[in-house]
Formats: sequence, structure tokens, C-alpha cells
Amino acid sequence: MFSVILQDTTYSVEKNVGETRVNKQSITWDLKWMGDRKIHLIQGARSLEAELLAIDLEAKTLQIRLGHKTTTLQLKDRFDLLLEKMGMNSTGAGSLKEIKAPMPGLILDLKVAPGDLVKKGDVVLILEAMKMENSIKSPGDGFVKAVNVSLKQSVEKNQVLIQF
Repeated sequence: MFSVILQDTTYSVEKNVGETRVNKQSITWDLKWMGDRKIHLIQGARSLEAELLAIDLEAKTLQIRLGHKTTTLQLKDRFDLLLEKMGMNSTGAGSLKEIKAPMPGLILDLKVAPGDLVKKGDVVLILEAMKMENSIKSPGDGFVKAVNVSLKQSVEKNQVLIQF
């Protein structure tokens, strides 16, 4: 499952073999690739052409042209949705003060030290959780005041890892 945000509206998308569900409603469509970046969609009596104009893997956005309109899609995969559900999304307001562990895990790598300047999106540490390596990124710009963890240290959910 993933979500797609289009013009401030969020759509929940589930794709299984032979079926696609949008907001829990099954949809059927004919899809034909017209080139490496163009597709032709037919759903019921509606026909639509779409072209991929740009893709930003870091921001998880797609810029597409639907008919004669250009729009941007924001994609959120299951990991983004899980972090959002746990309150770890990076859309919080206010100044950057600390980074907390989004889940219990083990510190595999520290990328910053006290005094370092970090920019929004910089990886500050690698946390292993559920046998997966998770890159923990800075939600904003700031100077590292303290690193409260060390390599190979186990951490609990919501434990303060880095202070700014």
C-alpha cells in the first residue's frame, strides 16, 4: 500500500495481482505504453494520456502531464506512512531541537559529531530495526549540540538521539 497526494488530496492505493484499489474501491483500466515516458489510459468511457516529465527520487515526487495540465504527485510508501503514523514525519513546525528514535533498534553508524552543521535531509545516523537499515535524516538545518548515542548501542522508541 502507498499513498499519492495530488492537489492537496490524498489517495490510498493498493495494488495486487490483477487488481488496483484506490480509496478501497476497485478500479479497472486499460493501460498502454506509448513510449518510455507516455501512457494511454482508458477507464470506462474516459480516455486520458499521461506523460512523465520529471522524477525526484529523494523527494519522492513525479511531475506529470495529464492531458494539457501539468501536475506534481507526491508519493508515500509504506515506510513513509509508518513514520507518519508514529509522528516522525518531517513536517513539524518550529526550530530543530532534537531527533528521537522512531522505533527501537541498534545504532549502526553515526554520520555527525557535536559542532557539525547539518542541512535538512542530511543522513545523521543509521538505525537497524527489524533487520532493516534505516537512514535517519535531519528534519531541518542546525548545528549538532550533542550526540546522545554511540555505535552498537541499543535504543528505545522516542529516545533522544541527537540534540541541536
